[in-house]
Amino acid sequence: MSSDLSPTGRALRALELLQQRPGATAEELAQSLGVTERAARRYVAILREAGIPVESTRGRYGGYRLGRGTRLPPVVFTEAEGLGLVMAVLDGQPAATDGDDLVGSALGKVIRALPENVGRQAAALRQHAAAAPDRYAARPDPAVASALVAAVAARRRVLVGYRSESGRSWESEVDPWAVVVRYGRWYLLCHSHRADAVRTYRLDRISAVAELPHGFVPPEGLDPVAALEENLGSGWEFPTRVVFDRPVAEVEPWVRPPWGRLEASGDGCVLVGTTGNPDMYAAEWLATVPLPFRVDEGPELRAAVAAVAARLAAAVSELSDTS
Repeated sequence: MSSDLSPTGRALRALELLQQRPGATAEELAQSLGVTERAARRYVAILREAGIPVESTRGRYGGYRLGRGTRLPPVVFTEAEGLGLVMAVLDGQPAATDGDDLVGSALGKVIRALPENVGRQAAALRQHAAAAPDRYAARPDPAVASALVAAVAARRRVLVGYRSESGRSWESEVDPWAVVVRYGRWYLLCHSHRADAVRTYRLDRISAVAELPHGFVPPEGLDPVAALEENLGSGWEFPTRVVFDRPVAEVEPWVRPPWGRLEASGDGCVLVGTTGNPDMYAAEWLATVPLPFRVDEGPELRAAVAAVAARLAAAVSELSDTS
């Protein structure tokens, strides 16, 4: 509801609603603003007095709409909106505390455009809040992200240039289903015609995007976040197969979707997937599982697990030698 806004603030909110829903009736404006129809008409009158042409049409399909060529006033934020925006930016982009940062420069412009009392608090929040960078975050080129989002919206196939973590490069025609942000990293969820399979590509590793004339239809009922989680563990360079002598129900709480697919096998279960980073898979994923396991496949993961085991054994050995 808009009970915390001034009459001018409610009038500007009514203006936003008319931008979003041309033809909205006084009743619809009243419901959205949390006021009476009489009050909604008063806010429309305030807009007209300010020189904003708000046209009205009578009849069954009547309502209010903005006149052609309407020049809109600056966006007005409430205190909670302004501070919430700054907090969200700093949370997602810690470097935005620096005015030389691309996002930091944009944030500075927003803060300067805020009403004086809100802008003063927002500037103080930006100046005095310390944000620790996420070492796993990887932000893409805004031009790449923009091109992919446009292709997703237009449902157009694209040709992407990609560079893997190992440095291998290739091009692939893909149907871009969605762009998903996950834990500071941006991903493209797509159908790769090169692999004839669902693939997840990191946007910061996409070097080029070219829209193609072919259209596509995404899967019905697609949940981009769930589909990304399910497919993060597939399509990478190195195969993985980890065997547990425990049932699925006991292992499942310790395994996340990007690790691969967990399948029952006899009295135990098997984790089957792929990875582009065996060292991370061994040291940051498998090492956290408090259950016995063995690595059946592949050789890169076996070597990475052996290296972690040797390093930990050496640490215990050194402690024993000095005791």
